[in-house]
Amino acid sequence: MLYPRNPRHRRRVTLLATAAAASAALVALPSAADAAPVPAAAKSAVVSGQARFEVLSPTLVRTEYAGDSRFVDAATFNAIGRDAFAKTSFTTTQRDGWLQIDTAAMSLRYRVGSGSFSSDNLVVRLKAGAQDVEGRPWVVSDVAPCAAGALCEAEDLTLNGVGVATDHGGFTGSGFAAGFEGTGNSLSFTVDAAAAATYSLDLRYADGLAEARTLSLSVDGGAARQVTLPSTGSWDTWSVLPLDLALTAGHHTVALTRGAADTGQLNIDSLAVLPQGATYPEPQAVCAWASLCEAEALGLHGRMHLATDHGGYTGKGFAAGFEGVGDDITFTVTAPSAGDYELTARYANGFGTPGDVSLAVDGGATTRLALPPSGSWDTWALATASLHLSAGANRVHVVRQASDPGNVNIDSLAVGPVGTGLPAPRATNGVDCSFGATCEAESVGLAGGARVAKDHNGWSGKGFVSGLDARGAATTVHVVGVPRAGTYALQLRYAANAGATSASVVAPGGTSSTLALPATSSWDSWRTVSTPVTLPAGASDVALACPADGGCLANIDTVAVVAQGSPLLAPHAPLGGYRRGLDGFNGDSTHGNPTLSPGILYQDGWSLLDDTTSAVYDTASRKVTQRSAHAGGYQDGYVFGYGQQYTKALGDLATLTGPSKLLPRWTYGVWFSEYLDRTAADYQSLVQKFRSESVPLDVLVVDTDFKALNDWDGWEIDRSKFPDPEAFFAWAKSQGLKTTLNVHPEIAETDPQFPAAMATAKGKLARQTSCNGGAPVCYTFDFGDPDQLKAFFGLHDQMNSQGTDFWWLDWCCDPSESNLAGVTGDAWINQQYADYTAPHVGRGFAFSRAFGSLQAGGYGNPQPVPTGPWADKRTTLPFTGDTTSTWGTLAAEVGFTSGESASTGLSPVSHDIGGHNGGQYGIPGSDVVDGSRTDKLPDDLYARWVQFGTFQPIDRLHSNHGDRLPWQYPGAAGASANEFLNLREALVPYTYTLAQQAEATGVPVVRPTYLDHPGEQEAYATAGSEYLYGPDVLVAPVTTPGTTATTRVWFPSGSSWTDWFTGKTYAGGTSADVTTGLDTMPVFVKAGGIVATRTGSVTNDLQNPLTAVTLTVAPGAKATTTLFEDDGTTNDRKQSSTTEFRYSESAHHGTLQVRPVDGSFPGQVTSRAWTVRFLDADKPASVTVDGVAVPASAWTWDAQTRALTVTTAARPTSSRLDVSYR
Repeated sequence: MLYPRNPRHRRRVTLLATAAAASAALVALPSAADAAPVPAAAKSAVVSGQARFEVLSPTLVRTEYAGDSRFVDAATFNAIGRDAFAKTSFTTTQRDGWLQIDTAAMSLRYRVGSGSFSSDNLVVRLKAGAQDVEGRPWVVSDVAPCAAGALCEAEDLTLNGVGVATDHGGFTGSGFAAGFEGTGNSLSFTVDAAAAATYSLDLRYADGLAEARTLSLSVDGGAARQVTLPSTGSWDTWSVLPLDLALTAGHHTVALTRGAADTGQLNIDSLAVLPQGATYPEPQAVCAWASLCEAEALGLHGRMHLATDHGGYTGKGFAAGFEGVGDDITFTVTAPSAGDYELTARYANGFGTPGDVSLAVDGGATTRLALPPSGSWDTWALATASLHLSAGANRVHVVRQASDPGNVNIDSLAVGPVGTGLPAPRATNGVDCSFGATCEAESVGLAGGARVAKDHNGWSGKGFVSGLDARGAATTVHVVGVPRAGTYALQLRYAANAGATSASVVAPGGTSSTLALPATSSWDSWRTVSTPVTLPAGASDVALACPADGGCLANIDTVAVVAQGSPLLAPHAPLGGYRRGLDGFNGDSTHGNPTLSPGILYQDGWSLLDDTTSAVYDTASRKVTQRSAHAGGYQDGYVFGYGQQYTKALGDLATLTGPSKLLPRWTYGVWFSEYLDRTAADYQSLVQKFRSESVPLDVLVVDTDFKALNDWDGWEIDRSKFPDPEAFFAWAKSQGLKTTLNVHPEIAETDPQFPAAMATAKGKLARQTSCNGGAPVCYTFDFGDPDQLKAFFGLHDQMNSQGTDFWWLDWCCDPSESNLAGVTGDAWINQQYADYTAPHVGRGFAFSRAFGSLQAGGYGNPQPVPTGPWADKRTTLPFTGDTTSTWGTLAAEVGFTSGESASTGLSPVSHDIGGHNGGQYGIPGSDVVDGSRTDKLPDDLYARWVQFGTFQPIDRLHSNHGDRLPWQYPGAAGASANEFLNLREALVPYTYTLAQQAEATGVPVVRPTYLDHPGEQEAYATAGSEYLYGPDVLVAPVTTPGTTATTRVWFPSGSSWTDWFTGKTYAGGTSADVTTGLDTMPVFVKAGGIVATRTGSVTNDLQNPLTAVTLTVAPGAKATTTLFEDDGTTNDRKQSSTTEFRYSESAHHGTLQVRPVDGSFPGQVTSRAWTVRFLDADKPASVTVDGVAVPASAWTWDAQTRALTVTTAARPTSSRLDVSYR
């Protein structure tokens, strides 16, 4: 039934409803797999031919196309909450062949009878602030072509579930198609056959495993045949395999797919469709005469490869390598006549010694190209060498010979007459930019080294413009449709993490003005600015030039020319993003943050959650059923149209796909973990040290070395280290600790548990000869196979019964997989862990990676998967993996947590606090365990990382043989860490309340400021350096070295903000430099904000009931907030209580009221002492409690911080408390 918004629409709505019902009557019943007992769609569905639209909320519409009219009402593994939405009022109209559905937030239009959804037939319109937005959610890409007879780079073809990687050598082009790790992963392309014949499909591939691998080859969706690709010996060794390919004359689509019976797990570099017996084509590597040629676009051989991990390059990257003899760059250049010419190369040599290589011309002599040190890997220099060329085409090699030192990077080169040097990169002509529209900067004219790049996040379109850091670099916007001559506004969206910069805006006629570009907090953080520009009517060019030395140190994403006074236009740019892990990430060497995949939020307020590939799912039985095939095609996606209501989008996402799990309360305390070989006695001594040093501890993580037989993939506890496992776990429980054991999804053939596991798996475990545990033979699991899944969890049972509380699945690098189609691999195994641990911890959860699977790009190159990151938040506490402990990594993590949580709705993101690998500093650590000495971080880096962890969803100290404990850092750093770990423990009541709110609302604990301030550019520009910890606490972690550091902080408007430590209050809508020592950090409480913390220090949360609470209140506004409590493990939210706090103030007067507790649960505290801490308060003349003046002994006022602290005696939680001062 439809719910009209007002009476004047009723008649046409009723008529349409009747028509829709008539159409629905022709729809075939769904198959058994797709059937649902009570189709929720009936209450909100509009059917138009084979398209169905379900209005779930004003900001969410399901769009479903079934070519056979068999719509699906059952839940999917992603979309489990479709029935949970309240009915929504909307109207429908049909005019000029278009069906239009209007809600209070958006309009969705579909061209009637136009078939499956595309960018041409389905449009959404909405408001994002004052901006009118039109989106086209369903963009259906054509299959990439591959010309017959030509070499086609695999990474340029159509990939489904297959990533593009560069982490092995010897590939051509810009990378290779990596993985084929999951069932359904495919590479496809179109080809035109001139005549009917059996052609040869030649594949250049690498299989570094010992065994041959298989894929399935099909043409035009027909019957597939399995093809076998033998091992190539290593991942850096590439072979060409010809496969028969029968084609009729005409156009065809060819696909290589990993089917259910295939083994996959290989890489494809390139392919070619050739006549039988033809030679495999060489990559086209031609360098035009006397022109700049990008080295990465030439022929790269040996271990030469495209890289982007240093700055200042042009083009798409640079050619990195010359690490081995024979590594070379090969190209063809055509000389006008025979003679002596010159090659000029732009190179970087960050070593202190020469990196010379050789120049060789086929049929000619070899000369030396001298490449002295350039100063750093980010500093590029020019080198020249002479070479003799014949008239016509010459094949030139830049090669490392046996006598060459090599080990350099080459960015670009040119060959021409002596003195040619290195020409400027060629200018490109841009497309027209319509007046009033947002135009992609990568589509405008580029000159002087300006180039298109994709190596950061948050851009719209196909990339952004980089390379403006050179004098003379410029972009030119050809504006069309200017209504009349006059002054308009040029809008520019940019990122400038290197510091404030500026550019020259050159208008028609040569008039120039300077546009200031203030710094942004990271290269992933973008700001839009506006500047006046005077234009004639019609069409004209506006140039953004960088005439100064050093150019403009900025990247440009979009430009727009609009009427003055127009709102700043937001592009369709993703906000935040997700990634399976940060393994191997080093923020000091990657010039920015890790590459992310977009999630649900976009700055212009709309997105599509494409659920087409998700399997049908029964939430009660946990049964997955594959969707039935649909003749005529099938699409299933959810159009979000939230405008600037980002929190509404997250709420819709939580309802649709399930909320972020509220974890047991103890998870929000302090964790300790270390990759170090410890015994039970070592852990017991360590915990006693925690106690004697007054450092809290809630979760003790036992890393991989506890295992017998093999410390990587063993499945029993080593009795020589843990003589009595049951006693060890019982002792941990007596200390108020929860424990977890690290496991890897692999088992050695010699493991005592192996025979039973193989029998349970019915002989289906996969044999491996490259084993991370060092065994010559091991076996891995397919989690999607019920027998293998049962065998896998059977390996846990013995240790589970011995007393561990939960498990740490470290699915980093063992080639287990999940080949259950329609379900993200991580989400599937994490659901199993959540169910497995529930009997032990109440709220079962997985401590694991999330959002993909090891199959999707591997350990260091995680890729998005078609089923998306949507289900993981229901079950998972994800850890981000093994990072390198640098200031750059710490800085990247600041924006990563909030961005990933906002883009996926998953709240408890967990980092290794202190980073994983910190040995590069060469500072000896304090512990020697089993002959292995630990390492240390610099004091300031350690202290600042611990501060950061205090205000993260999960605070988990971890390292690879590294000191991470306060007493291991004598002096100020250790004192700071002790203070902040105790503060973290005190914050558990506040953090737990935020986590419960995240479950209820979809808004995560740690959130970017743009969620609450979507109309402010500074919220986007500072997203990399600060975030909100709940709605009332602003955190700007220190990410620069020194015992004191100055941090730039932007304070969101609409409120003042008071420093938690110093009591200084800052006005909203301003920025300030805040200086802190190691004993403090930039943390601010919003005006009227009330933060509930535990009073005093405790050893852990589990054994210490919350009998004393401190309420910290910031001045400036009245406000209300609550404290949520339950027993910490129950799944019954009715077994809980809330305590409401209200703050009000007038001139020189403030009152904090604690309301009687509402609700109850077993074990509830019934008496509580309250301490109220008023920040930035004048010294009071009087203080009252419940209207009665209290003696001076009941309160203190700190003249330096202006903090007034009032203490009260314990009282029943059922009573009201009023604390006032004046």
